[in-house]
Amino acid sequence: MTDPATPLTGGCFCGLVRYRIDAPLRAARSCHCSRCRKAFSGAGSAYAEVEPGAFAWESGQKQLRCYETMPGWGLCFCGNCGTTLCGMQGEQVHGVTLGPVDGDPGVAIAMHLFVESRASWDHIGGDAPQYAEFPPTA
Repeated sequence: MTDPATPLTGGCFCGLVRYRIDAPLRAARSCHCSRCRKAFSGAGSAYAEVEPGAFAWESGQKQLRCYETMPGWGLCFCGNCGTTLCGMQGEQVHGVTLGPVDGDPGVAIAMHLFVESRASWDHIGGDAPQYAEFPPTA
């Protein structure tokens, strides 16, 4: 795992967009719904939340393109190479996709969501709990 005092960094495939995160990531999860398969071009998403105010763009912010997935929520990606980088809630980065994080992101997937709608070729491994849709609330 990473040292919590060391900022995390990340960026897109072409290198134009870079960011820094000054707090540990939290609530890592993978969603296997059909929308995440399309947005992340794979079996689903691998995503972790960011502490409010801990995220900063370091370069390439003008390259960002954002898509509103539902009112008040969206995904941002590099307009040059297409790498999905983060999720937005309003004007604030809510979380990051784990693939573009440099090195060890310091979190492990804690849950798998929407596993009943996963692709037939998607075989989920590991010990993280799996939920048909959202996990039950306490």
